[in-house]
Amino acid sequence: MELGSRRALGVLGGAYRGGVWRFALSRRWWVGHVLVVTFCAVFVRLGRWQWDRAQSSTGDWQNLGYALQWPLFAVVLVAAWARFLWLEQYRGPETESPQAETVEPETMLSSPTPPPVPRRPAYPPIREDDPDDELAAYNAYLARLAEQDRC
Repeated sequence: MELGSRRALGVLGGAYRGGVWRFALSRRWWVGHVLVVTFCAVFVRLGRWQWDRAQSSTGDWQNLGYALQWPLFAVVLVAAWARFLWLEQYRGPETESPQAETVEPETMLSSPTPPPVPRRPAYPPIREDDPDDELAAYNAYLARLAEQDRC
């Protein structure tokens, strides 16, 4: 047996046992890949431009901050795209049941089920425990001022 061979290493079957994301190479995902690469290139270019502005005689700390933020936006975009692809690979079963497709339209029309009504949270009305004389006097004062402005 040769040193480093798959059998010597105890690997049976394929060398890679994880799920291969072949779906990401399908035609419908290429637009997303191209957009992510394009936006990352634009973000890095904007960061470079802000870096050059920060190094110029008219540059300031704000340009330096933007120079550091633009590449960070590219990193976040790549992470979000990778997460999106991961969720697409490992999404759960479809929520639509096959029984819903087999129900005949006449049956659905004869016994309609109303959609559930969303319930509002039942908050009790705020009761005023102690009437505030000072607040009532201030509101009366504001009412008198408003009345004087109208005249």
